[in-house]
Amino acid sequence: MSTQFQQEQEQEQHNKREFKGEQAEQEEEESHLLHSECETIPLSSPHVSPSKWEHGNKEEEEEEEDTVYAAKDKVQIFDLESAGGGAGSTAVPPFSWRKLWLFTGPGLLMSVAFLDPGNLEGDLQAGAIAGYSLLWLLMWSTIMGLIIQLLSARLGVATGRHLAELCREEYSTWARLVLWVLAELALIAADIQEVIGSAIAFRILSRGLLPIWAGVIITAMDCFFFLFLENYGVRKLEGVFAFFIGTMGFSFAWMFFDTKPSEEELMMGLLIPRVNSKTLRQAVEIVGCVITPHNVFLHSALVQSRDIDIRNKGQVQEAINYYSIESSVALLVTLVINLFVITVFARVFYGTEQAKGIGLVNAGQYLEGKYGGGLFPILYIWGIGLLAAGQSSTITGTYAGQFITEGFLKLNIKKWLRALITRSCAIVPTMICAIVFNTSEGSLDTLNEWLNVVQAIQIPFALIPLLTLVSKEEVMGSFRIGPIVEKVAWSVAVLVIMVYGYMLLDFFLDEVDGLLFGFLMFLGAAAWISFIIYLLQHSSAISSILVRSPNSKGFFSLAGN
Repeated sequence: MSTQFQQEQEQEQHNKREFKGEQAEQEEEESHLLHSECETIPLSSPHVSPSKWEHGNKEEEEEEEDTVYAAKDKVQIFDLESAGGGAGSTAVPPFSWRKLWLFTGPGLLMSVAFLDPGNLEGDLQAGAIAGYSLLWLLMWSTIMGLIIQLLSARLGVATGRHLAELCREEYSTWARLVLWVLAELALIAADIQEVIGSAIAFRILSRGLLPIWAGVIITAMDCFFFLFLENYGVRKLEGVFAFFIGTMGFSFAWMFFDTKPSEEELMMGLLIPRVNSKTLRQAVEIVGCVITPHNVFLHSALVQSRDIDIRNKGQVQEAINYYSIESSVALLVTLVINLFVITVFARVFYGTEQAKGIGLVNAGQYLEGKYGGGLFPILYIWGIGLLAAGQSSTITGTYAGQFITEGFLKLNIKKWLRALITRSCAIVPTMICAIVFNTSEGSLDTLNEWLNVVQAIQIPFALIPLLTLVSKEEVMGSFRIGPIVEKVAWSVAVLVIMVYGYMLLDFFLDEVDGLLFGFLMFLGAAAWISFIIYLLQHSSAISSILVRSPNSKGFFSLAGN
């Protein structure tokens, strides 16, 4: 054993000497080239200013500032001596718990969108109206959401750029501007739900002393405080999100064990698919809440917080593997938390008169009415969980807004200024909504339905570009997804778009009143369908799925073709 260990040490030292020798030769060659170039280009040349090299360095620094994460801010995982070889290396090292820990973080931020106040309201209404019967749909919806998020992460890792940036290059000017406007509108709609959810939590915890509009202002201000933590390292911010998710898990687990739901009905709800005409709307809302447009854009940017050399195929594949694991674990946690919320409200309110009128605003009071005060009132437990959901989701919403704006428009401005613009664009309409719709619980529910409609309109315009790009060899290279994964992904996308389409149809059939309004809705629907057809034609998705050979590789594969 000692001889083998000594041999391994000698081999490692030999490799280090070889690497340093190659590095010295490369530096000498670069120095020689730079010296010869300086000799051949006189400073008096009219085409080259005396400050050419200094100017070039400044441009590089500015370009680094404009990237999603500056090089100095990225988490270092691969060092020079263990990076898996040169730029063309395809070797993937064995699994490492240390590396998994270093890659853990982006999945936490992504998973928050599965736990935002809009999701919690959908959960509690599903439990109160449908009981345990839709738990199976929650599980399968989370799996579908995981597939989409893994593709988003794969795109970001393999290309070194995020979805909004790639859309800017992929589509014509008019198409990318339409995509940008729709993405911003959907983001604002999601942000309104998240900020108002936080404001409702503040009102619950203050026993009604803080009005909704005051909670909106507090949420807007403390969002900047949490984003400020990023200056101390992205891992600090990820730690804050871990705390928020832990708080939600603890709060809703407390409620779960306090209310003692039926274990038998819970397992039947997970394993036996059931849906009927009375629970169809709640079923659609569960699917609709899980896959959100801005989260598709967000995840492809978050994965770039780790320093990965995209020229090194081994590093890229290793990063995809670790991100797949951490995203799966993060969404498993969100599944359990959402399950807690549905089963609590199924246990307490299913079959009662309050079931159809319950929402975020009055859920705490209804729970308190059922279970009273106690040592730690369930009203405050619910309020703490809701506050953690609202706070964390507003931060990720601000993050997503920065990436979407920078990616589509390529704005050369500082990150803090992008954050200020994004937050202002969302906070102004949120304040207006907080004042206008704070007249009754019913008006807030109406507002929530309209906000869901805005996000439903956008979902095809996030999914179709994503699947188009991850299927293109020109974009992904050898990391293009294989035909089997492509078919599964497009099947999921079609199913989700159909669910959202049904949501839109059901909503407008109930709300449309009058010939003029009906005509405008018809024009809007025609434009929506036409743009979807345009994106599908641009992607050539259907034809590529039919003609590609079935030698597929999965999510963890090195090559997708």
